[in-house]
Amino acid sequence: MGPRLEAADIAVVALYFVLVLVIGFFAMWKANRSTVSGYFLAGRTMTWMVIGASLFVSNIGSEHFIGLAGSGAASGFAVGAWEFNALLLLQLLGWVFVPVYIHSGVYTMPEYLSKRYGGNRLKVYFAFLSVLLYIFTKLSVDLYAGALFIQESLGWNIYVSIVLLISMTALLTITGGLVAVIYTDALQAVLMIGGALTLTIISLIKVGGLQGVKTKYMAAVPNVSAIIAAGNFTYSPSCLIEPKPNSLRILRGPLDEDIPWPGFLLGQTPASIWYWCADQVIVQRVLAAKNIAHAKGATLMAGFLKILPMFIIVIPGMISRIMFADEIACIGPEHCMAVCGSEAGCSNIAYPRLVMAVMPVGLRGLMMAVMIAALMSDLDSIFNSASTIFTLDIYKTVRKMASQRELLIVGRMFVVLMVVISIAWVPVIIEMQGGQTYLYIQEVAGYLTPPIAALFLLGVFWKRCNEKGAFWGGMTGFTLGTTRLILAFIYRQPRCDQPDTRPAFIVHVHYMYVAAGLFWISGLVAVVVSLITSPPDEKQVRTTTVWGLRNIERVPIKDKEEMHRLTEKSHCNGDGGLRKELPPDVRNERSLDGADVKLLVPSTDHDPATPSTETSPATTPAERFSNGKMEMIREEEGCHVNGVTSRCMRFLDCLCGFKEASQNAQQNSVQDDARLIAEMLYEPPRVKLFLNIVLVCVCSVGIFMFVFFSL
Repeated sequence: MGPRLEAADIAVVALYFVLVLVIGFFAMWKANRSTVSGYFLAGRTMTWMVIGASLFVSNIGSEHFIGLAGSGAASGFAVGAWEFNALLLLQLLGWVFVPVYIHSGVYTMPEYLSKRYGGNRLKVYFAFLSVLLYIFTKLSVDLYAGALFIQESLGWNIYVSIVLLISMTALLTITGGLVAVIYTDALQAVLMIGGALTLTIISLIKVGGLQGVKTKYMAAVPNVSAIIAAGNFTYSPSCLIEPKPNSLRILRGPLDEDIPWPGFLLGQTPASIWYWCADQVIVQRVLAAKNIAHAKGATLMAGFLKILPMFIIVIPGMISRIMFADEIACIGPEHCMAVCGSEAGCSNIAYPRLVMAVMPVGLRGLMMAVMIAALMSDLDSIFNSASTIFTLDIYKTVRKMASQRELLIVGRMFVVLMVVISIAWVPVIIEMQGGQTYLYIQEVAGYLTPPIAALFLLGVFWKRCNEKGAFWGGMTGFTLGTTRLILAFIYRQPRCDQPDTRPAFIVHVHYMYVAAGLFWISGLVAVVVSLITSPPDEKQVRTTTVWGLRNIERVPIKDKEEMHRLTEKSHCNGDGGLRKELPPDVRNERSLDGADVKLLVPSTDHDPATPSTETSPATTPAERFSNGKMEMIREEEGCHVNGVTSRCMRFLDCLCGFKEASQNAQQNSVQDDARLIAEMLYEPPRVKLFLNIVLVCVCSVGIFMFVFFSL
């Protein structure tokens, strides 16, 4: 076993935990967590820089540091194709999907399907599928990857370490909602990029730069004779230990076992469209933006950041193979078991092994903090997004009259349930055998998600698609994909020293081609069924398609509203955030009947030291828009409760940010909601021009990266 973390490293890790807790709880007390919009969408007040960092960190989890680097060690540059593809698909999200989501006024992706197609069966189906994907692919692999790094670097008990990480992440998510998640993600983005760049620079210097990587990687072959002599292992020629001839290319031939280029373009891209444009973890962050300009800016920033994983994760994985070929490229199942405890291969230990060998004392602790950051960011993303889906798309479907307080409690309790499931799943993760963890995730997602991508694309671009067509298209793809997934688990890949007796369609048909078939078959079934049945109602397509955006008159926010005064108030519930106070003339302009109504904030005319007994039904514009049918009311007095309320309930209310709601909330008119949507979708001409110029630059860089690493 290599070197372990020392006292200085442990101190760095401890400092990281303190910073995360401080920032998370600061965001918790400052945030408005008493409304569904405040808890699940951060009140829709986030800026492009914070969201862009959160998008990057939410995507780059511990499975990337373990899986991407492992695939880099095993097969070269190929796995970087997903990162450059994401760079392009993020812009599809910002320029096409997010405007539609804002226009339709949805919190979750299952809710969008329900609004677009009508009915609840598509909504419930997608909600359950999303939660299952989170728990049994992303969550399980994250925990496995985090446990592997902890074991390599610390030698701690895996169960204790993972239980601690899950519990801390869940605590931040339960109490703080999306605001705490996004702000801690911003800290983790700085740590992650800084630490990984440091490791990359040190490693590149050791091997002679990028050109040295290309030359030495192709010669990184283990010393079979020395290994056999040292450990009495056996070697079979069927266990390939040489780097693949096309390791230095991203897109490869149509029969390549890693990334066949037709399969990647036609099959993997639809699966990636689901993740980047219709997955709750990603979209929920973009929907928290102040307006469409900030949403587009966030996707542009995240797109630029997606260039980094090739250089800070994939290439270090290749360097690890260069430096530790006898371990990373183990020669057979027995040798692999001795090195890393897995018969399938040891490529997954490439990144932690490089960290422990290359980084000096202190910086090892920084990299440990980076790995913890990756694990916690992914976990908090999954916890928050899965609780959002369960609460608003499953629970609220069953209990249509559930109060806002009940929904918030259920959302937090579901996070606790996910913690229990995660901890129970740890033994399965540790025993899980996998050669390339990242490709395992992509394979499972490739069998289940292409039909969903087809439904979203048809819903956004084709007004004629109806609920019957979408349902039967989705069910057809889901049935075929599930069948193929079950067969993949039944006919597992044998050890490299044993003959492969699996059926030919399992061995020779790449999962990306299966994903392509699922996408196009699902879309075709949806189109045919939609054409032979009645078209959807005009109400269903008016705000849920890209064509509906043409009918919106985008209007700027009034100058007087932009020049409002910010006031800060502190309550025992911690709602000390900045409030917007409009001048009286603006309030009069925005009133419905000419009366002087308080549209944005509670009155601040009274002495702050004197508790007020009146309540205000007002909310911010984004909350009024996003909370359309729900009572989004703040109580002027923070944690005020009547004498009957128990101390436990008083503590729960203060901790979680509950506020008793007034029952006389004023409902917004349709015209008012339409204006709010128009304001959120408005882009000043110069800002729009600038964003479009940057869009061209980002897409050009993405295409250049594909070409550069494929030649």
